[in-house]
Amino acid sequence: MKKVALMIADGSEEIEALTVVDVMRRAGITCDIISVSEREIVSAHNIKIVADKVIDESIKDYDMIVLPGGLPGADNLADNDLLIETLQEFSKDNNKYIGAICASPAIVLSKAGIEKGKNITSYPGEDFEEILKDANYTERLVEIDGNIVTSRGPATALPFAYKLVEVLGYNSKNISDGMLWNLL
Repeated sequence: MKKVALMIADGSEEIEALTVVDVMRRAGITCDIISVSEREIVSAHNIKIVADKVIDESIKDYDMIVLPGGLPGADNLADNDLLIETLQEFSKDNNKYIGAICASPAIVLSKAGIEKGKNITSYPGEDFEEILKDANYTERLVEIDGNIVTSRGPATALPFAYKLVEVLGYNSKNISDGMLWNLL
């Protein structure tokens, strides 16, 4: 059974975070919400979210780490040394995966130094594209390069989550059809 760590911090974008948790759990994949600070955080739009756990060394036991965006959420994730160290380790392990959406591909992945030479997408804008100047920046809704999956922002949270399910080796079609994605 695969295990996913959905990271959160004060200021995380709730659609990007909770959509991933919802889809993973519908797929039968263990998905823990892990905070980099306190168990209760306040999201980018002032919604209180209670994490399952606070980050510790067990983060290295997960198969995938997912980083929602939001500001200052992405900055707060990037400020956690254990998370950055673990992302660096995951980036070198073909059996581990990293998902990042919105501001996190630019802010968190670049802080970890793992964006260089990778096909990466993020929230559009010159600031993020400049931060990702050492990556191959794309405008795809969801981009996959090896074990790193990136996406654009709140509106792409569902296709991002479905792709993460597939990357872990599960079929997302039944889940997406059940959520009426096929009607869009």
